[in-house]
Amino acid sequence: MRLGVIDVGSNTVHLLVVDAYHAGAHPMPDYSHSTVLRLAEHLTPEGDISDEGARRLADFVAECVEVADERGVSRLMGFATSAIRDAGNTEAVLDLVKDRSGVDLDVLDGEDEARVTFLAARRWFGWSAGRLLLVDIGGGSLELAAGLDEEPDAAFSLPLGAGRLTRELSQDPPGKAELRALRKRVRSEIATVQPRLARVGERHLTVGTSKTIRSLARACGAAPRGDGPYVARSLAHADLADLVGRLASMPAAKRSDLPGVSASRAPQLLAGAVVVEAAMDLFGVEELAVCPWALREGLILRFLDGLTGRVA
Repeated sequence: MRLGVIDVGSNTVHLLVVDAYHAGAHPMPDYSHSTVLRLAEHLTPEGDISDEGARRLADFVAECVEVADERGVSRLMGFATSAIRDAGNTEAVLDLVKDRSGVDLDVLDGEDEARVTFLAARRWFGWSAGRLLLVDIGGGSLELAAGLDEEPDAAFSLPLGAGRLTRELSQDPPGKAELRALRKRVRSEIATVQPRLARVGERHLTVGTSKTIRSLARACGAAPRGDGPYVARSLAHADLADLVGRLASMPAAKRSDLPGVSASRAPQLLAGAVVVEAAMDLFGVEELAVCPWALREGLILRFLDGLTGRVA
């Protein structure tokens, strides 16, 4: 079976096409098609997604449908996360997408986003990884989850996305007082859920997903993307703390000179690094294991489990 997932995030709209040959098979990537839309930057003062932003989203989803048809996709699913769910005109945007493309976008709430991503991480690392703590930062939100099974025992979503926080900064790079205020706010938010995640039990492995974490790991010396998904990659707390200091004195335009950092990702890298460093500090994590699977893969796994009657 060839499956397609359209993931509408705060930064990127991404179509992933995979092959799943039988129940329990490893979903094999076939094709990827994406654009950096930055929906969260297309907000009106009232908090609605602008007409231009909605039109661009609908047009790209329609383009994804054409690509999926060309790739022989037999089942196409569409999902949206914080940029759509937090907008004041969510239903109007969904209706426009449906009219232009025929795709009904399913809007995930933050907790479900954390749970689905946790499933992807659990399947990637397997049972031998023991109890997992998941750290997943997107453009609009931070997802945290912990547990021993495929369904986490605790899952939370916080409004600490790298793009969201970057838009709130007044300078590039931010001044010392503004950076200090950002650190304080981030740590205060994470501290509200940290005790409930810690009660799940002692973790055996802390996992980081998302493009931001992969970029931070690459900037700290992890293997490049071209080495393939099966090369072990990690992000050490000591390396990240050093990187935060360098990013804080570096304008966004210079950050794209770092290995693995694209020009589109560079502006929000500092905010993302501040959030990940705070999470590692508060949970006492010395090293994150970087997982190449995240939300899109988790959605595919959940769908396949539904076909076989398996409960994740």
